[in-house]
Parts: sequence; structure tokens; C-alpha cells
Amino acid sequence: MRLALVVLLVTLASQAQLAPGKSWPVATPQAVGLDAAALAAFDADIKSGKYGNVDSLLILRHGKVAFDHTYSHDYAKIYGTEAKTNGALNAHDFGGPFNYFNPWWHPYYRNGGQLHSMQSVTKSVTSAVIGVAVTRGEFPSLDTPVLKYFDESKVANVDERKRKMTIRNLLTMTTGELWQDDFPYSDPRNAASIMEASADWVQFFIDQPMKEDPGASFYYNDGAPEALAYIFQKATGQDIEEYAAKYLFAPVGIEHWFWKRTPMGLADTEGGLYLERHDLAKLMVLFQHGGMWEGRQVVGADWVKTTITPAVTVSEKTGVKYGLLWWLYPYGKDDPRLVFGGSGFGGQAPLVIPDYDIVIVVNAWNILKGPGLGARVAIDRVLAAVTDGKR
Repeated sequence: MRLALVVLLVTLASQAQLAPGKSWPVATPQAVGLDAAALAAFDADIKSGKYGNVDSLLILRHGKVAFDHTYSHDYAKIYGTEAKTNGALNAHDFGGPFNYFNPWWHPYYRNGGQLHSMQSVTKSVTSAVIGVAVTRGEFPSLDTPVLKYFDESKVANVDERKRKMTIRNLLTMTTGELWQDDFPYSDPRNAASIMEASADWVQFFIDQPMKEDPGASFYYNDGAPEALAYIFQKATGQDIEEYAAKYLFAPVGIEHWFWKRTPMGLADTEGGLYLERHDLAKLMVLFQHGGMWEGRQVVGADWVKTTITPAVTVSEKTGVKYGLLWWLYPYGKDDPRLVFGGSGFGGQAPLVIPDYDIVIVVNAWNILKGPGLGARVAIDRVLAAVTDGKR
């Protein structure tokens, strides 16, 4: 009887660490094998402006919060002039949700709220929602041609290459399209900026000419995940945000979020989600533990494994790879093991370092040229603070 009780208590304690509900348990850095002085130095560099406009840094280890700081910035003052000047990052009315300088909308929803813009981390969450639907048997094969969900007579530049494009190509950014992403988002020639200024984002995406066969190479394409929102609705008969609310957010205790919509009414799955940083950490922990939460398989373990397994190499030089709308970074220069996470415009970087049981969530708003706190810096600074080696 006593043994059974001990087993039960250990199980409940483990679940409490993985699924904290309203709040994460807190520990000192030393208690979880992190150097407090190294983290203090990191904090000081952020406060000094070395990494630009960092809004928050959250670090979890062994399921406990070891570091959680926020940094205040007067964005109405910082981007006041740009907010009232039309450009690639402000293509619509000044008060609209796609004015990236408007402090009512960015980076925090409703000017100082707790929900921070995820930008392209939304893509990774979209992949997770699709994974839930795949797990539940409610989403088609990833090898289904994209054009199955379109009337070809209403699509421009249709050829055999476009007919080969599959859902998997959308998830791996290997569409084969000629998509102009070599320019910054602040440049009006950037395809994503042009798309966001258009009335129908999905039509804009599907009309683009082809450059090569799908699957031939990685090329970042903001239109691909938006097409997934459209396909999700066509294939399942359900709105992807409503599905996420019921089958992904609710099971892990995410109660508050905001999700922007395109002019055609679809959820903006390429960059429109807002989450509180601790809730974003929940999704990272969910994937860290193979899609399991409080003893419930929210996302299939096979999907999670496939998602964070390299599908394509982004850069031979840096070793960065890409899964199914998730980024994969080497631990360091001489350590090819992979950190998995999301990456969003302005400096959003939720990351999991599996072998060290570390979750990092960075939110920032560096949307014009300047220094930033990217994934590489965050990984290197946090790993440099580890004092107890691999766990």
C-alpha cells in the first residue's frame, strides 16, 4: 500500500512539472543547475540594449521557472513616426492589425496587454494543430496535392510542377514557387508584404509562378501556411482557430489568446497569433514530451517526432535545418545535436534544448534594422550558464 502511494505521489509530481496549469513552479537558477551570475550578465546585456527591444525572457529547466524577466519599452514613442507613415509594414489604415508599428496591435495586443505577437511562431503552432487533426484522423495525407482544394481554372500559372505541390511541401517550405523573400519585410518588394496588402492571401499564394519542382529545395514562403488554413477548412469543414481552441489549447490550459484574420476571414496562420509567454512555453513542453500532457496524448508521438526531424537543410554553413514548420538549430559550433523551436519576425524565439531539459522563450520587437536576440544567441548564452552538464 505504501509503495503504491509513493508511486502515485511521484507520478503526480512529474505531471505537475509537465502540466502546471495556471502557473509554473519556480526555482532558483542554482537549484536547477544554472549559473545565476551568467544569467545576471545576460539580463544586464538585455537591459543595456545590446539586443535591441527585448520584451521578455523566460527560461525553464526541469519543468521549473529559473528565469523570468520582462523589459519595458515605449513603442508608441519608438515607432511613433512609422506608425503614421504608409509603407510595407503599414500598408493599410493606420489603426489596422497589419500596421506593425501601431502599439495597440504590436507587439502586445491592446497596448500593454499580456498577449505578445508570435509572428511566424504562428506557423509552428499551425503545424501543431494539423498534427492534432492528423492524430485524430481528421486531416488528409500530407502527400495530397494542393490543387485538389482549388478550381484550376481560377488559378494562374498552373503547370505540371504546380500540380505536384503537396501539403507536405507547404509544411517543409519546399513549394517550388518563385516567392520573393530575399528582401526584408520592410521592403515593399517582399512577397509577404505584398500578400498582406492584398485582399485574398490564399489566391495570391496559389497564383505565384513556379521556379522549380516542389521538394527540390527549401525556400521560405509566408503564403504556404496561409494556404494550410484554407486547406484545413476545406478538408475538415472546421476553422483552424476553433479547432485549436478545442483540441490543442484547452487540453494544455491555454485560456487566453488572440488570432488575427485575413481580409477573407481565415485565421492568419502565417503570423497572426498572440500568446502569453508562459502559455507558449506550455506548447514547447508539450512537444518536448512527445505530445503528452497530464497523461493524455494531445498530439501523436509520431507526428511530434516527424515535426522536429530535419526534412530539409536550410544552411550547410550554419547547420540550420527545418522540419514541419519548425526550425532546428545545432546546439553549438561543435555539437550537431538539434534544438527545436519557432522563429518569428521581430525576435520571437521559443526553443527546446532536449538533452539539457531546457525551454527558452524570447519575445522581442526588433522590426527595423538593428541588433536582436535571435535563436543562436539565446541558445549559446543559456547553454553557457549550465553548471551540471547533460541531464
